[in-house]
Amino acid sequence: MADSNTQGSLWGSEVYDRQTAGAWPTSWYAVPPRKLWAWGENGSGELGLGDITARNSPVQVGSSLDWKTVATGQGHTAVIKTDGTLWTFGSNGQSQLGDSTAVSKSTPAQVGALTNWKYVSTVSYHNLAIKTDGTLWAWGYNTAGQLGDTTYNTNNSPAQLGSLTTWRNTAAGGYHSVAIKTDNTLWTWGANSYSQLGNGTSGTWTKVLSPTQIGALTNWSTVSAGNSHTVATKTNGTLWAWGRNNSGQLGDGTGTNRSSPVQIGALTTWLTVACGQYYSLAIKTDGTLWAWGRNGYGQLGNGTSNDTYAPVQIGTLTNWSSMGGAAEHTLALKTDGTLWAWGKGLNGRLGLESGTSFSSPKQVGTLTTWLTTAAGGYHSIAISS
Repeated sequence: MADSNTQGSLWGSEVYDRQTAGAWPTSWYAVPPRKLWAWGENGSGELGLGDITARNSPVQVGSSLDWKTVATGQGHTAVIKTDGTLWTFGSNGQSQLGDSTAVSKSTPAQVGALTNWKYVSTVSYHNLAIKTDGTLWAWGYNTAGQLGDTTYNTNNSPAQLGSLTTWRNTAAGGYHSVAIKTDNTLWTWGANSYSQLGNGTSGTWTKVLSPTQIGALTNWSTVSAGNSHTVATKTNGTLWAWGRNNSGQLGDGTGTNRSSPVQIGALTTWLTVACGQYYSLAIKTDGTLWAWGRNGYGQLGNGTSNDTYAPVQIGTLTNWSSMGGAAEHTLALKTDGTLWAWGKGLNGRLGLESGTSFSSPKQVGTLTTWLTTAAGGYHSIAISS
């Protein structure tokens, strides 16, 4: 999400930030502290704790108190600090850390020296980021043109896409990418084997190597990308989806792939969306939480393990502020600053200590100062005050 309350992305997303939104009185701190926490699988150092040992509950990463926003991929993490610097750690076999190497890191390492990073989105092996000047950057794996630089070459450091300064938010999918400009137009690029680009075509060889506009509409609001599907909202509060639909992840009541955006229902109260690998999540303007798609480990949070082909409400609460989907687990925040998790619990990714899977939301600890969180492939990251 370029705007911290507007978007999710596969296996991790920047989500609603209660501190910058004004939920915390600025008089409490001259410079409000922002701690970074991590838990779950850690085989590549993706927790940033200096080792490769898994954790089953949140552990603070270092002693810095200036973390701003976070994104997670399959086995790596990217974080931006309040000073605008970019930091990464974890797996780096496809240069996804952006540090000009292919060496994994188990502690946060700064990427370059720039101080104008605004937003970052990560996935399995590629990353997208937007700077405060509105420019769009990409790095990592590029086998399907998902970096958008007109090539199939892997980039081991951030490279600018074109010269435009009008990018607002972006989402990295499995092997495709999506972005919205400040004029609210929608753009996609990369793999299109399941019509995840939404350009009306499909096929293994229909890759798009640079950002291409989808339609001519100027009312796209938020967007998120799954492994091979995409979900978005418009400024009129409607919900749209396209791409692969084998587990009902589009939410249109069918299992049929869609090659262009289709509206999901007729409601005009959808606020923001997030995608897991093969499922989707959304919050309405009334603060209710909804989910649909694959549910083998209870990642939808509806108390079952059955796939759902249309949006179903998760409980009856009206105080959800953000959510993020992963491969098989989900994280979410409430407006009271509490953190909740559900889905597959293996390797401690839920942060609930036991490693048990849950099919409905369970509170993680007792803190009420969580600000933002991201669900990675098998790990989780969060920032608290």
